[in-house]
Amino acid sequence: MRLFDAIKASRPGKARQTQHNPLTTVWGEQMDPEHILQEYPRPQLRRSSWICLNGKWQYAITRSGSRPGHAEGDILVPFSPETRASGVNRRPKPGEYLWYQRSVDLPEVPDGKRLILHFGAVDQSCTVWWNGHLAGRNECGYLPFSIDVTGETRQGRNMLRVRVRDDTEGSRRSRGKQSSVPGGMYYTAQSGIWQTVWMEWVPENYLKDLKITPCFDERKVLLELEMVQPADLEIRMRWKEDYYTHCVRAREFAPENSRCTAELTLPGFCPWTPENPFLYELQIRAGEDLAESYFAMRKFSVGMDEKHRPRLFLNNEPYFFNGVLDQGYWPESLYTPPSDEAMKADIRNMKDLGFNTIRKHLKIEPLRWYYHCDRIGMVVWQDMVNGGGKQHSLLTVYLPTAFPWITERIPDDRPWSYRVFGRKSPQDRLQWEKECVQTVRLLYNCPCIGLWTIFNEGWGQFDALRLERQIHQLDPTRLIDHASGWYDQGGGDVRSVHNYFRPLKVKNDRRPFVISEYGGYSCTVPGHVYSDVPYGYHRCETKEEFAAQMQKLRQTIQTLKDRGLSGAVYTQLSDVEEETNGLYTWDRKVCKMENIF
Repeated sequence: MRLFDAIKASRPGKARQTQHNPLTTVWGEQMDPEHILQEYPRPQLRRSSWICLNGKWQYAITRSGSRPGHAEGDILVPFSPETRASGVNRRPKPGEYLWYQRSVDLPEVPDGKRLILHFGAVDQSCTVWWNGHLAGRNECGYLPFSIDVTGETRQGRNMLRVRVRDDTEGSRRSRGKQSSVPGGMYYTAQSGIWQTVWMEWVPENYLKDLKITPCFDERKVLLELEMVQPADLEIRMRWKEDYYTHCVRAREFAPENSRCTAELTLPGFCPWTPENPFLYELQIRAGEDLAESYFAMRKFSVGMDEKHRPRLFLNNEPYFFNGVLDQGYWPESLYTPPSDEAMKADIRNMKDLGFNTIRKHLKIEPLRWYYHCDRIGMVVWQDMVNGGGKQHSLLTVYLPTAFPWITERIPDDRPWSYRVFGRKSPQDRLQWEKECVQTVRLLYNCPCIGLWTIFNEGWGQFDALRLERQIHQLDPTRLIDHASGWYDQGGGDVRSVHNYFRPLKVKNDRRPFVISEYGGYSCTVPGHVYSDVPYGYHRCETKEEFAAQMQKLRQTIQTLKDRGLSGAVYTQLSDVEEETNGLYTWDRKVCKMENIF
């Protein structure tokens, strides 16, 4: 064990006086305030009639929840006020309220149509008014929500107002790596609107929900559809250049919930893999409503290889998941990608370096990010976003780093363990569980998702085995890592360890063995560093030394793969603020090592 490195790295979130350099990506440099993230935000269910509300809004920050008398200035939505991209570059204090306001001009209000207002994500507690009327509330900072504003909509000028409060650690809500005292492995907290705000006109009877399940072995796809009211449907599936039509009659809907199922046999069969990311196209017409989507035929499972060792499988064949950890942070815009091209570039760059998997770490991305993984060909291991009370470094850092075997003997489903893991409140546990279920449902139709990570390193962990069973019932098509790193409860589909300071090795287990975090080699590139006090697990003084270490890791992973390793996730895709262990610099302008794997 590298004892000195472990002790030095196990000092997270220390408040330090450091010099921060305002780095910017090429996409941030090319940003046009009049055309911010203008692409359709929900590729998994598309319509042609939509209105993008990104752009300049008015904002104000108040001490009370009362409406401010005047605006303080403009903010560029959907960038958080803490970001330079927003034009505000200011953090609301704990207990303060962030207000947004803008007008929406509608030349007409068409008969027989409904107007749905969509928010991609607002961090944290959010209240929305439309033309002065309370329209809705939302309490999760990572999931989208929608509001029907038809009843209060008028021709001409309409007024949209949003109030947000985000207390970060003080709320015990889901917060990921955000910290009010950023440093080391914790990053600058952000708040407010951070994903696209948009509207769409839909018919009175429209497709409310679509669930797509590929049945790989049967060579069929199962569609579950929900309408406002039962209706005749025409489903068109595109295979290469040909369309195949399937009809559903209104009588096939369940009257009590206006849901129905349709089973489509594929005229041609082309499996999805990162090497060949083939997508089938869908078109669904119901009366006046027309929606489009896509799906892919793939199967994630567990099996035995020819040496009778447990392995991860893709499409009924052993498959090695060569992954990279991705925090999803950007220097000019924190949680919000500066452009659609920026999202695609991160994915393509990792694929060019030989990775076929991205572990999305403690964050939910905009739906377009998953769409790009689907079509570019990148498996995603998706983390749930952690929350709960204050994390105790003794439990989440020091003890597991020094004595990892001890954590396997600590249960997470006892009253005392709820307290030590920051999950004392039953209401908080119930709220997190609800968000976990909503995350599974939100991303269910994304073919790229191959594994759900429920908890990471014990942060806010509770009842992992029960939650694993619940998620498997919700989604039997994916695998589950119930406890990534440590505090393994003996469940899940993989044995998942984090190893930064000991020699990498494979342990015998009834489950496939994955190293879900490793590496973390720190290398700074002059002119591309955020802080004058860089943070990492093993310091490399030069890019040549970094390259040499990467080559050693590559050889080690290959050896372990031959010994039964099923997957490995290198930390990480890019530098993030003080943390300088990325393959790319924080501004994405320099790749520290090409052709690593």
